[in-house]
This record gives sequence, structure tokens and C-alpha cells, in this order.
Amino acid sequence: MPPYEALYSRKCRSPICWDEVGERRLLGPELIQITVDKVKIIKERLRAAQSRQKSYADHRRRDLEFEAGDFVFLKVSPWKGVFRFGKKGKLSPRFIGPFEVLERIGTVAYRVALPPNLSRLHNVFHVSVLRKYVADLSHVLDYQPIQISQDMTYEEHPLKILDWKQQELRTRFEKLDSKFE
Repeated sequence: MPPYEALYSRKCRSPICWDEVGERRLLGPELIQITVDKVKIIKERLRAAQSRQKSYADHRRRDLEFEAGDFVFLKVSPWKGVFRFGKKGKLSPRFIGPFEVLERIGTVAYRVALPPNLSRLHNVFHVSVLRKYVADLSHVLDYQPIQISQDMTYEEHPLKILDWKQQELRTRFEKLDSKFE
């Protein structure tokens, strides 16, 4: 018994035999030829639609490959509701990192070295959530050690003045705002 008959307790009416359910007439080779031609047309149109959709998808696709030792950013926007990386809402970062690629797993997956505060995440990611990190010397932070006194206080000294504004009053000029680094 065919599965359709077992599920619906009646015979399946295929295009070859669209007569009454009980009788089955063979109409000759021309019906079979018509059916084969229709199936060919359907396959050609499906192939054309798939090719068109593939060209749309390939237009924006980039083949990314990383090697062990490269640094990448990790996309975190899908996890916006689950993890909060410092800020909430619109100001939450889209990418975090950079993290080092440890190894390549398969063709599109990479194992990434994550810091201990992200130990809840699995360290294997698809290439679509990784972005290449280009090293820039301005990203390196040079910091001076802070001198802390006995009462746990310290003095702040500006490195340089970045911007200032001078307001002109009737008889004098007054320095208003300053931005320090």
C-alpha cells in the first residue's frame, strides 16, 4: 500500500490517471510524453530561478579566509538581547575584539581565542560573524603608571589641550570650555 493511501485511506490521483478513483485507463504513450515534457519545462524553470537567486546572493558575498595567528573582530549584534557588551540599546557595539584565530575547522569555521569574561561562549564561529582586523598603531594604548598616595588619591594632569572656546563679551574676552586629553 502506498503511504498516501495509508494516511488518507483513498487512492492518490496522479496526473497520469485523473479519471475516477476506481478505474484506471491507459491513454497511451502520448500522455506519458506530455507528462515528461511538462516535467522538463518545470525543471528548466526551477534551474533558471535558482540561478537567478544565486546571482543575487553572490553579488554581496565575499569569500573570507583567515589563517592561524590572524586577528578578527566578532560580530555581536545577533546577541543584543542576550549579552550586553558594556552598553545597551543603540550604543551597544556591533563588533568586539580583536581576537586571535587559533585554527581553521572545516571550510567556514574558525576557533578563536576568547578572553575569560566570554568563557560562556563557544569558541568556534562561522566566517560570516568574523571581520578581519587590520592592525593600526593608533589602536595601541600607551599608558603611564598612576602614582597613588597613601590615602588612595591621585592627581590628574592633562597631557595637552585639544580644543577651547573664547566668548566675546562687551568689554572683555572670557575662556569658556576646554577639552583635555
